Amino acid sequence: MTEKLTVSVLGTGIMGAAMARNLARAGHTVRAWNRTRAKAEPLATDGVHVAGTPAQAVRGADVVLTVLHDGATVLEAMREAAPALRAGADWVQSTTAGIEATGELAGFARDHDLVFYDAPVLGTRQPAEAGQLTVLAAGPAGDRDTVSLVFDAVGARTVWTGEDGATGSASRLKLVANSWVLAATAAAGEALALAKALDVDPQAFFDLIAGGPLDMGYLHAKADLVLNDRLSPASFAVTTAEKDARLIVRAGEQHGVRLDMAAASAERLARAAAQGHGDEDMAASYFASFEEGAR
Repeated sequence: MTEKLTVSVLGTGIMGAAMARNLARAGHTVRAWNRTRAKAEPLATDGVHVAGTPAQAVRGADVVLTVLHDGATVLEAMREAAPALRAGADWVQSTTAGIEATGELAGFARDHDLVFYDAPVLGTRQPAEAGQLTVLAAGPAGDRDTVSLVFDAVGARTVWTGEDGATGSASRLKLVANSWVLAATAAAGEALALAKALDVDPQAFFDLIAGGPLDMGYLHAKADLVLNDRLSPASFAVTTAEKDARLIVRAGEQHGVRLDMAAASAERLARAAAQGHGDEDMAASYFASFEEGAR
């Protein structure tokens, strides 16, 4: 019989809510918490127990899963949860928190006798809802059988990057992957914006590159969101993408690498957010090419 766990999910945004649902569907007992409780309440219809505080959510949990906005938010929630954390519990930290914050969170885990797994995920709303995420994971081999039950419920593939989550090897790989995602998104947006400015039918561009090395499914997916006004609900929101872009720039600076494209992407995303597109899909950075950011 497959072991069933009690899993606490802290953070029920786009990713966290989907992960909580899939854990419940896999037969695990799931307790979820979100700072804005109303965002977590719909999970009750999926068999998820909605908790009022982080401490209530983590009490007695075998695994704590954090899927919040950034490292500071995770640390705040875990400090609130601290009195109820069970010594020896596994902590799966799936927030894209960056390298520095991952080290700080690993330190918190050591101080509270938690087994820390650095485990960001690749994927957006649709693969998250389908349980088809890719989990990037680093952490001790001893508890992998347990946390793998969580990974198997939320993802289609787990890529192990090391046995010490504190080094942030999984988070480092996630930043590299996201740097490519952000660059491709910005390039798609700018190509569409230039086509509009030059009165070029975007389809003429798509036909030009079709089937060749410059063609890519991601371009068509993001262009479709812009051209057909399908930016909400977001798969990966502008504000979250901006946060990740700044983490990437920071990581480069700390290691002597200048990342001009990531820096430019961060500024484009910030402009789009200021124009009112912050909660839309990151493809909405397209609007940053225009002064008013209008559709």
